[in-house]
Amino acid sequence: MMSYNRWSTFALMGALTLACLTQASAQKETSKVKKQAFGKMPDGTAVELYTLTNTKGMQAGIITYGGTVVSLTAPDRNGKYADVVLGMDDLAGYRKATAFFGATIGRYGNRIGHAQFKLEGKTYKLPANDNGNTLHGGPAGFDKHVWSAVAGSSADGETLELTYISKDGDAGFPGTLTAKVVYTLTAKNELKIDYTATTDKPTVVNLTNHSYFNLAGPGVGDILAHEVMIDAARFTPVDVNLIPTGELRPVAGTPFDFTKSTAVGSRIDAADEQIKFGKGYDHNWVLNKGAGGLTKAAEVHEKKSGRVMEVWTTEPALQFYTGNFLDGTLHGKGKIYGHRGALCMETQHYPDSPNRPTFPSTELKPGATYHTTTVYRFSAR
Repeated sequence: MMSYNRWSTFALMGALTLACLTQASAQKETSKVKKQAFGKMPDGTAVELYTLTNTKGMQAGIITYGGTVVSLTAPDRNGKYADVVLGMDDLAGYRKATAFFGATIGRYGNRIGHAQFKLEGKTYKLPANDNGNTLHGGPAGFDKHVWSAVAGSSADGETLELTYISKDGDAGFPGTLTAKVVYTLTAKNELKIDYTATTDKPTVVNLTNHSYFNLAGPGVGDILAHEVMIDAARFTPVDVNLIPTGELRPVAGTPFDFTKSTAVGSRIDAADEQIKFGKGYDHNWVLNKGAGGLTKAAEVHEKKSGRVMEVWTTEPALQFYTGNFLDGTLHGKGKIYGHRGALCMETQHYPDSPNRPTFPSTELKPGATYHTTTVYRFSAR
């Protein structure tokens, strides 16, 4: 009897091992992360497209050039998935375009005034690319480089980890910065983005994503009927060159009050100096709950499709931009991208923080780790 049990146990263990190996093989063969070529850089560096798919059929397409989200599908009220981000047709289009479609932005998202800042008594001069200021890291920011990529999975879903090492002096910024961005497509129809960075010298860092959303579909009209809620009681007014003045102004009684869901177009052309400066909305909202935990910052609703996008973040602020500089000269995915044809929800620290001691600091020192998380959650009603 003992011999029978021993051999039965061996047989059972063998069967279980074979089953595990078979299951692992099947999982490997049915991986949701698809990799394909997306062209080459002038120096021959290959650019890859990774497509993540969740259990519900939602997909996110991300290329290694600029860590760029090139496509993102979301369901309407009937369960039909459609792409909801603007993008170009090929690598050449992304390299030529200056609109930052879907790109990972760094070292510093948004604007740094007069293209310079002082850190620990030293002034660092940056390349200017926006009316004498530095916008989104300058003309050769993180969006213009090829990132290394590793596809994988986590308890939340399929993942893509992107890494870029920005050398000391890159675009004028001090310190060698190692930046990592992990995209996760969850079973809850969320695109989760985790940003981390370390440095070997004191520096400043403010990473974000610059996806342009139209919940009706890219190139399907403008976003003026989209309804937006932003959980912020204050915003940072700007000067004529869109650099913050340093004031934190209440939104109450202004066209910037989105504390209740409001159609984008209802006040976008109001007789307001700040609206005039931005040619619409291109401002930083100071989120009510600030940093220190993942909280809901904003919500966007498109009535015809029923699509809803929630923005959750650990960041203290959000730049709401309404595609004011889209003018029909850019096109992709078979569509022309017209004026106010999309909106951006860029989670971030405040613009020009390195020159504003009263703003939350964006300084990163050796031995410390920069880490933020943002989640774009999609549903329909």
